[in-house]
Amino acid sequence: MRSEEDEEKISRRDFLQAAGGAAVMAEFPRHTMLPCYTAAASSQEKTPAPLQVCIFSKHLQWLDWEAMAQTAAEIGFDGVDLTLRKGGHILPERAAQDLPKVAEIIRKAGLTLPTITTGIVDVRTPHAESMLRAIGNVGIPCYRWGGFRYDDTKSIPERLAEIKQEAAKLAEMNQKYKVCAMYHTHSGSEVGASIWDLWLVLKDLNASWVGVNFDIAHATIEGGLGGWINSTRLISPWMRGIAIKDFKWGQNAKGVWVPQWCPLGEGMVNFKRFFSMLRDAKFSGPVQLHCEYPLGGAESGAKILTIDKSKVVAAIRKDLLMLRGWLHDYL
Repeated sequence: MRSEEDEEKISRRDFLQAAGGAAVMAEFPRHTMLPCYTAAASSQEKTPAPLQVCIFSKHLQWLDWEAMAQTAAEIGFDGVDLTLRKGGHILPERAAQDLPKVAEIIRKAGLTLPTITTGIVDVRTPHAESMLRAIGNVGIPCYRWGGFRYDDTKSIPERLAEIKQEAAKLAEMNQKYKVCAMYHTHSGSEVGASIWDLWLVLKDLNASWVGVNFDIAHATIEGGLGGWINSTRLISPWMRGIAIKDFKWGQNAKGVWVPQWCPLGEGMVNFKRFFSMLRDAKFSGPVQLHCEYPLGGAESGAKILTIDKSKVVAAIRKDLLMLRGWLHDYL
């Protein structure tokens, strides 16, 4: 969505150079062929496939479409995970009109658009079908989906049976438009935090149309000692994408222990083992970088930042360099 504030229009080249320039990415340039493996490859013959590292465009919502795409490319990303939801780069009711325009801008910048983040929960979500039609028409293979909740008036098995029916209806609609929904996993009380419940929902459905966007940080919050390992093993056949961020436990102002987001490598997520498990599972899908720690509002999708833009770009670039190093070493 284009900014209407002239004073927010800035020279991308100037602030990118101020943040350290592109030289910091020289060791792991964009479009590096990383040894990720397609699910079709046999265990005897592993076929390398390019692993696309995408920026979650929520963190660049202080930029208009063109600036967002150019900035993502100059930082060194392979692609964009575009927000198509309330408050996002595209509003749900504008999908048919705006998504083709933004897709063209992103691709002209030399980036891919392998996935998109929506607010779709089920087929009854407002504008769900028009969004899926637009996503399919511009050739985006996957989109992020999720947000099922438990109902305290029903048992967990009863609620999961209901959700499975809703997921089946969504799978049918996805098949119509040839797109795959990736259920994004969170921590907390919603469906999918425990992973086994999501497996029960998806296990009998066609994984071509409904899969999982696995967030390793949220999985670690739910099972820091070893639960995340079992969760990864259980759901890996349904993984169509992964979300990357880091955290550590800390006390908030009220003294309550809560997860606190932090830059990659400063937290508790065991990325080395996780990426080794992805290699063994022959994972191939978009990798989305999330920067949820305090970043002048960029962490929450702010339109106007409270810190210098060059600091935001430098922080994102630092995380990307860290991520590419791990991918290079462990995949």
